[in-house]
Amino acid sequence: MEKIKNKVFGLLGKNIEYSFSRGYFNEKFKKLDLEKYKYINFDIEKIEDFQEVIAEGKENLGGMNVTIPYKQDVLNYLDTLDETAKEIGAVNTIKFTKSGKLKGFNSDVVGFEKSFFPLIEKHHKNALILGTGGASKAIEFALKKNDINYKFVSRNPKGENQISYRAVTKAVIENHQIIINSTPIGTSPKIEESPNIPYQFLTKNHLLYDLIYNPEVTMFLSKGIEKGAVIKNGFEMLQLQAEESWRIWNDD
Repeated sequence: MEKIKNKVFGLLGKNIEYSFSRGYFNEKFKKLDLEKYKYINFDIEKIEDFQEVIAEGKENLGGMNVTIPYKQDVLNYLDTLDETAKEIGAVNTIKFTKSGKLKGFNSDVVGFEKSFFPLIEKHHKNALILGTGGASKAIEFALKKNDINYKFVSRNPKGENQISYRAVTKAVIENHQIIINSTPIGTSPKIEESPNIPYQFLTKNHLLYDLIYNPEVTMFLSKGIEKGAVIKNGFEMLQLQAEESWRIWNDD
C-alpha cells in the first residue's frame, strides 16, 4: 500500500462543527507520525459550493467523507462510483484518483454490517428503518444483502415499502423486532427529541440501533432500555467506516 501523496482530507456537510471525523483522523495522523497530514471540515451551505471547495484545494486533497445532507446530492459532482455506491445511490467517501478524477464509495455499509450484525438473533427477522435520507440507503443495502425484511418509516412516504409515522401501530412494532434510527432526531443539543413511534409496545425481543453517537444514549435508545430492548449507538459504526475510508484512500 503506497502512502498518499496528497495531505488534506476532510468532511463535507452542513452544520458539522460537532463532527466525529475531524478529531478521529487528526488523532490518527498524530499516532502515525503523519505530520503533514490534516483533516478539516468543509462546512457548506449548499451542495453547489462543493465545486468551489474542489477548485480551491484539488491539488492537495487526498480524500473526503460526506455526511448529512449531501450523501445523495454529491453524486452529481463525481466522475465515477464503485459498484456498491452505485447500487446504494449514496456516497460517504470520495477518493481523488491519480488521474484527477473523483470516485465515490460507501463505507457506511462496512461500518454498519460489522457493528450491527453481531447483535442479530434468530427472532430478528423484520426491521423498520426510520428516515429515508442518504444514511438509510446503506442500511437498506446491508439488510437486503443479509436477508432481513424491512420497511422505511417516513414523514412523506412514497412507494409500497414506505409507511408514515402515523401508520406505526402496535401490530407494526410487534412485527418488526429491529428498529433503526437513521434520522438526526435526538442529536445533541436537541437531546430531548426522539422519532415519533409508539415506544410503549417495545419488548425485550426488540433491537434498537441509532446511527447517532452524540449523546451516547439518545432518547430513542433510552426508551428502548425502559422496555428491556437491546440497544446500540452509532459510535462503533463511525469508527469502522472511518477505517474503511482510510483503506479506500490508500488503496491503489
